[in-house]
Amino acid sequence: MKASELRVKTTPEIKQELLELLRARFGMRMQIATQQSTKTSELGKLRKSIARAKTVLREKELQAGTK
Repeated sequence: MKASELRVKTTPEIKQELLELLRARFGMRMQIATQQSTKTSELGKLRKSIARAKTVLREKELQAGTK
């Protein structure tokens, strides 16, 4: 998901998306560890999506604090 798409969402929606991404990362890590999946590049994409969601959440926190 792009950052511009995340910025349109509300804070609870972003937190829900972040939770889903974290669960997906955990599942992917378990699949890779048990050799059920060979898509190791997906793990990097999930990590970047998680970072993007956290960044947008932080931006919203800072905006709310300055107003």
